[in-house]
Amino acid sequence: MAPTDPTAAVRLIDAATRVLASCGDDDVASVVLRLDDDDLLTLMTDASAARSAIDVIVAAASAEVGRRSVRELGYAGLAQRKGHRNATSLVQNITGQSRGDVFKAIRTGEDLVPPPNAAPVAGGDATPPPVVSRWLVLLRGALSAGRVGQAKFQAIRGGLGEPPVDRYPDLDPDFLPAAWAEAVEILLAEAASTPVEELRNAARTARDRLDPIGVTLRFEERFAARSFRTWIDEHGQHHARIDFDDEAAAWVHAIVGGALRPRRGPRFVGSDAGERARAADHDERSNEQLQYDTLIAVLRTGANADPAQAFGDRQPGVRVTVDASAIGDAERRGEMHVRGVGHLEDTGAALPGGIIEKLLCDAGATSVQLDAFGRPLDVGRDQRLFTRKQRIAIAIRDGGCLWPSCVAPISECEFHHADHWWADHGRTDVDDGVPLCRNCHMRLHNQGWRIRRTRDPITGIDGYWLHPPPDAETGQTAAPLLLQSKSPRRFQAA
Repeated sequence: MAPTDPTAAVRLIDAATRVLASCGDDDVASVVLRLDDDDLLTLMTDASAARSAIDVIVAAASAEVGRRSVRELGYAGLAQRKGHRNATSLVQNITGQSRGDVFKAIRTGEDLVPPPNAAPVAGGDATPPPVVSRWLVLLRGALSAGRVGQAKFQAIRGGLGEPPVDRYPDLDPDFLPAAWAEAVEILLAEAASTPVEELRNAARTARDRLDPIGVTLRFEERFAARSFRTWIDEHGQHHARIDFDDEAAAWVHAIVGGALRPRRGPRFVGSDAGERARAADHDERSNEQLQYDTLIAVLRTGANADPAQAFGDRQPGVRVTVDASAIGDAERRGEMHVRGVGHLEDTGAALPGGIIEKLLCDAGATSVQLDAFGRPLDVGRDQRLFTRKQRIAIAIRDGGCLWPSCVAPISECEFHHADHWWADHGRTDVDDGVPLCRNCHMRLHNQGWRIRRTRDPITGIDGYWLHPPPDAETGQTAAPLLLQSKSPRRFQAA
């Protein structure tokens, strides 16, 4: 049944009208209350089918309104002639839909109804219509026939996207479209009993199975979009918004899922299952409150945990570095005197001697012995991770993430082996430790960058060079970049 067939359109509208007419003179709510279970479900089925049919008509009509209101037509466009700025405004005015719903309807209509042939070219023949792949034909047919509604159509269409034929030049050009068609057939078969959200997830799963290169690209896009921000509204309520990357989202879902499991999952495993189930039943918190309390507890626990377990370097706090030569011990008076200045480890900002003296009284101190070139003890391959003192020494030496143009402080850095631990049998030595923030560290491993260390034969000072991966098209590699320390120690102290 083609949605653009006038006879079919009238028939679909008549079907919807009959559903409403069956209610008689009473309002719909009163009729629904008097229905038995079977009649209630029948009414819902008929009404849903009628709504889906109407949605198809509205989508096709909305897309056509959009085509007749394009900007190139100016004031001659349909929307402009009716007193509206654009097609969206006109369709909103007629249907009463939200702006987002109108966008979805127009997009569905554009997928459903192919654009008309272009204007005739020289010779009088119109350009042929574009070739439509079988997978899109299947989707259009399912929507037109009422097998899926607009929401499920968009779930499959949006979840699958277009076959990335250009991404795989070595494959037969027909392979991916054929695979897309098979995926559509499977998804359409599942659509009747699958919620929209799950259908969208299934479509994404199918896409990821068929497009492995795209998995990495999409991951990096979502990782680049990660964010966290907080604000306070006019009532003093604190709010937050988090956009997760895939890895962090999985971790958070696992945490909150564990907190909610006593409410959602089986309660008959373990000797204390009954006691825990009773405790869950008496917990008056909503699921949202329980998830909130769980995340806050994790943050508080993490902030007080063993630094090696939670943060890899240290607990949250402020670390200040100062040369031992700047600290004088006036033993005769039993006092300590700081003659120089200290530097905040994260920013390199200087702190006066008096503040350093106060911190030495109130907080702990760690002594790190450096040789003439700033190198402390090494541990070779006896230990996989850098020791606490090594991390401090690297922090003093480099002052932050060494990736060019990155401004991440040292407290946000992980410590990368210049010679990879597994692939290159690298050593856990300070000379081979390079601080990188999580973003840059993941970029280095995911995109194939390498860091090589070269020691100046005259000064004995190590230089770290960032080697880009080969160009995907030419295979050539750009010149390496010298990584510069961001430590305040790079300036000669007076």
